[in-house]
Amino acid sequence: MADESVRPLERGLAVLRALASAPYGDQVRAGDLVRATGLARSTVDRVVATLIRLGHLRQQGQELRLTPGLMELGNAYLAAAGLTPEVAARTARLADELDESVSLAVPDGDGARFVAQATRRRTMSVAFRIGDLLPAERCAPGSLFAAGWDERQWAEWRTRRAADPETRAFTAVPPRRIPEAEFADRARRAGTAGWALDDQLIEPGLVAVSVPVPGPGGAVRCALSAVSHTSRHTPEGLAKAVLPRLQEEAAWLSEALERSHTAPPPAPSASSAWAATPADAARNAKAELGAGFLQSLARGLAVVCALGAARGEGLPLTALAAATGLPRATARRCLITLEQEGYATHDGRLFRPLPRILELGYARLSALSFAELAEPHLRDLVGRVHESASVTVLDGTDIRYVARVPTVRIMSVHIAPGTRFPAYATAMGRVLLAGLPEDERARVLADAPPQPLTRCTVTSVAALADIVRTTAEQGYAAIDEELEEGLRSVAVPVRDAHGRVIAALNVAQHSGEAPLDETRNALLPALRETAAAIEADLHTAGRFNTVRVP
Repeated sequence: MADESVRPLERGLAVLRALASAPYGDQVRAGDLVRATGLARSTVDRVVATLIRLGHLRQQGQELRLTPGLMELGNAYLAAAGLTPEVAARTARLADELDESVSLAVPDGDGARFVAQATRRRTMSVAFRIGDLLPAERCAPGSLFAAGWDERQWAEWRTRRAADPETRAFTAVPPRRIPEAEFADRARRAGTAGWALDDQLIEPGLVAVSVPVPGPGGAVRCALSAVSHTSRHTPEGLAKAVLPRLQEEAAWLSEALERSHTAPPPAPSASSAWAATPADAARNAKAELGAGFLQSLARGLAVVCALGAARGEGLPLTALAAATGLPRATARRCLITLEQEGYATHDGRLFRPLPRILELGYARLSALSFAELAEPHLRDLVGRVHESASVTVLDGTDIRYVARVPTVRIMSVHIAPGTRFPAYATAMGRVLLAGLPEDERARVLADAPPQPLTRCTVTSVAALADIVRTTAEQGYAAIDEELEEGLRSVAVPVRDAHGRVIAALNVAQHSGEAPLDETRNALLPALRETAAAIEADLHTAGRFNTVRVP
C-alpha cells in the first residue's frame, strides 16, 4: 500500500518529529529542519507555512516553535484511550492521598509511554511529561507489559537493544545498559506477582511500584505507578506503603476505562476549528495561500483529530470520512499513511489511534507554564497596539504579574513579573475581583482598606463594590491615574475551560490627552481577541494536562 500513502502528510509528520525532538530551548530554524529530515528547503518551507496556517507552529523572525494547538493531535489519542477528566482527577487525588507522584503509562512498541501524570512538587521530584517514552527495560510498567510479550515482540525488543544497547534514543532517561537476562527475569516476576518494582532503573535515587490495569480478556491496558525517591522510601518500603491502594485504584480504572469506551464520544473542542470543519477549512486555506499550503497535510492531521472519537475497537472508514468532510478515498489514503508511520492501526474494518501520536510535540508542550503559554499572545498584542501588555493573577488582596511584554519607546511602563500592586486600584485587580463570588469580593476589599495612592484613587469600599459589580457585568475594567499619576489601563478576564476567571490581561499606557473612553474603545477589541486566543490554548493544553497557574 506504499503507493497509496500521502507524501505531503509523510513529510509534515517528519518535520513535526524533528521540531519535537530538538533539544529543549533550541532556536529551531527552517535550515535545521532541512538537515534533520533530509527534505528539500522548498518542501520544508511549504510544510512550515501549512503548520503555521493550521495554528500548530509559530514563527518569530526566523525561529520556529510548536504551539499548544498542536496538542489537539495528542488529545485525540488520549480521548480515544478513555482518559476522561474523571480519570485525571482521580489520579491527582491519589497522588495527594499517597503523597507521592502517580502516573499512568501505556505500552507503545517496546516502550512505556506516559499518558497521565500527577507530580508532587518537591526539591527531588519526577520530571516526566505526558508523552514521554521510556524503554521497557528501564521502568516498572515495562516489566508488566513485557510479561505478556510473545516471541515476535521479544525479537523486536532484542533488535532495538542490539542497535541501541544503552537506550540513548530514549531522551527521557540517561543512558544505561540493562542485561537481557535481568529484564527477562523481572518480566517473569511481574507476570507472576501481578505488580512490578523499579529499583533505580530509570536513574539513581528513583524508585517506583506499578500495577496493571487490565482490559478486556485480561490483557494489560495500562500501568498505574507510584514514584518516590530513596530519601523517602526503600523500594520494599514503597511497595508496602502503596501497593494495596494502587491495586484498588487499578480495579476502578479498569471499569472506568471500559465505561468510557462504550460512552458516546465527546464533542470536538471549541478551540479546534480545523477538527470541526477540516475539509472546508483546508479548501479555504488553499485558496488563500495557493501552492504554499499543503492541503493533503491539513487533511491528514484532521483525520488524526477525528480518530479521537474512536472509542473501544475504533471507527469505520465511513464515520471518519463523514467526521472530516473528506471523500472516502481521501480519508482512506490518509489512514494508510498514518498506519505506515505508526500513528494508527485497524483490524480490517475499524481504525483507532496509537500512542505514538504523543511524540508529535505533546511532551514538550505539556511542560509549558501558564506564563509561557500566554507570552506569545502578549507579543502579538504589543505588536498590534504598540503598548505594554501584562497578565496577572489574584494573590490575596494584591495582583501579581506572571507574564509581561513591554513596548519599546521613549516613555513606557516598566514592571517586572512578580511585581505586586493592590487589587482595588488596578484594572486587572477589578477584573479578578469581579470573577469572585460576592462574599469573597467583600472579604478581599475589607482585608485591604483602600488607600489614596493618587488624587484619583477610589477609596470608598461601597463605591469599589459597585465598580467591581459593573466590571463583572460588562466584562472589562478601565482606570485612569488611580494607581499612579499619568498611568492608564484597560483589562479583560482570562477564563479556564469551566468559565472561571483565573487571570487578567491588560494594556497599560501613559494617560496623554485622549479621554479614557476613547482609549478603552480602541483597546478592547484587541484585548478580547488576545484573551480568547490565550483561553483557546489554555483549554487545549489543559484538556488532559495540568497547566499550573501561579
